[in-house]
Amino acid sequence: MSHSAMAFVDLIEKDRMGLFQILQAVLLAIPLTMVGSQNFMQIFSAATPEHHCRPATNISSGTSGSTPINLTKELLRVFIPTAKHQKFESCLRFTSPQWHLLGTNTTWSTGDLGIDTEACHNGWEYDQSVFSSTIVTQWDLVCNRKSWKEFAQSIYMAGVLVGAFGFGALADRFGRRTILLWCFLQIGALGVAAAFSPNFSTYCVFRFLSGMGVAGFIINDISLSVEWTPTKFRALVLSSASWCASLSQIVLAGLAYGIRDWHWLQIAISLPYLLFFLWTWWLPESARWHMMNNKPELALRDLLRVARINGKVLGDHINLETLKAEIQKGTSGGSARPTPLDLFRTPAMCRITCCLTLVWISSSFAFFALAMDVHKFGINIYLVQVIFGVVEIPARVLGYLSTTYMGRRFTQAFCLLAAGVLVLSSLAVPEDMPTLVMLLTALGKGILGASIGCAYLYTLELFPTVLRQTGVGFTNMMMRLGAVVAPLVLLVKYYIIFLPTIIFGVVPIFFGLSVLFLPETLNVCLPDSIIQVENRATSNLILNKDGNEVILKKTQF
Repeated sequence: MSHSAMAFVDLIEKDRMGLFQILQAVLLAIPLTMVGSQNFMQIFSAATPEHHCRPATNISSGTSGSTPINLTKELLRVFIPTAKHQKFESCLRFTSPQWHLLGTNTTWSTGDLGIDTEACHNGWEYDQSVFSSTIVTQWDLVCNRKSWKEFAQSIYMAGVLVGAFGFGALADRFGRRTILLWCFLQIGALGVAAAFSPNFSTYCVFRFLSGMGVAGFIINDISLSVEWTPTKFRALVLSSASWCASLSQIVLAGLAYGIRDWHWLQIAISLPYLLFFLWTWWLPESARWHMMNNKPELALRDLLRVARINGKVLGDHINLETLKAEIQKGTSGGSARPTPLDLFRTPAMCRITCCLTLVWISSSFAFFALAMDVHKFGINIYLVQVIFGVVEIPARVLGYLSTTYMGRRFTQAFCLLAAGVLVLSSLAVPEDMPTLVMLLTALGKGILGASIGCAYLYTLELFPTVLRQTGVGFTNMMMRLGAVVAPLVLLVKYYIIFLPTIIFGVVPIFFGLSVLFLPETLNVCLPDSIIQVENRATSNLILNKDGNEVILKKTQF
């Protein structure tokens, strides 16, 4: 191994975390405690409170305009029909007051004849006992517009999907830190702007752009941390990041419980990203990225800075000439600037990309469907959100222990299999045991969260530095595609009620088989070039954590 390669061994591949690596891991983990607030915000900001038509103002009080009329429940029966459980109809009102219903317990349903009704021409009245304001109450996303709130979430996820691949490719070209800074600024500025949206369309545009920023932030935050982390501690750093992502769901529940107005909630979850933008300036760019992009001067500057923070001194053999020689050696016979097509151009890269695509889709497919459907249990949604977040943390801790001692491939396959079995087992639970259904759902979601955490680590270790962000971005885009498709699958329940559950259980089990075609990466040095990936597949040679070549057993592939 060349002396310049020893620079990475000296600073990164030691058996302990230096002060710089610890500070960087902490600073990059903190923003992940807010990522769930962006992804799942609409559980609260798009909640639909109890509502009914607003009575015609000239009937109820003789006034005009859109000022809400506060009527007693008894008097409201004169203007609004009631249906099941004496609840007022949400989308209909009487065309004229029905004074004969005053003081009676008559229940009127939409199937009854003889009483004319009409749509809610004067708008709606909303129960503000739980939510003072949501986007539903802001823009009346009820009745014939009730699907618009799901559309808003789909628009956001579409932004995440586009941002995953777009910012992944841009990061390979312009650097991890540069794109990370931009994404923090984009989320903070446009997230705050969304709170002041004058209409629903503008809100969707801001949410789409925020989603793009969230995707770019996640993949570059994690990659920047990993590329400075010793091999021995990569699993710990990635698992800590995933624990913060789980914690973010609890943070969201706390913020939403304390802030019941969606405008202020939107601002509260967006402003911290401007703070993250400021302290990220202190972090250096990945030295690996500098080396693979023919920037030895910047690589040497950052290597010296990290060595100084860690209290080490680089040897005289680490200089500009040796770094240039290493760049020349690493790029000989390869493309100077790889493109996204290189993810599929060579046999080993194509196999890795295709198998990881299936892993990501199967991991996220059911995860986001379970995460967003917290209303179905009939329990306080703040409590359910906390339970889902709490259960996910020990699942991710066990995932970390498994990746560290059992390996990445075993952990990934086991998580997908176990999650699928738990989802399918909920079908055997009687309808009068909703608590058990919630427990199985929470466990399944927790294990799927562990699967996603493992997938991040596995993906970062399999793709080479020159294509790492492009590969992570592409597979992350496939993850978001699974999240977009999941709500569509839920529509099948209107025809066969148990079919979505079967699909969400079978897909992780079936797609999880693709893990068997991937190599193990436990205690393996990160590859920097496509050539190294192909050599690993054809000659079974790898670099271990000390930077030395060792032979892998063929059974590992």
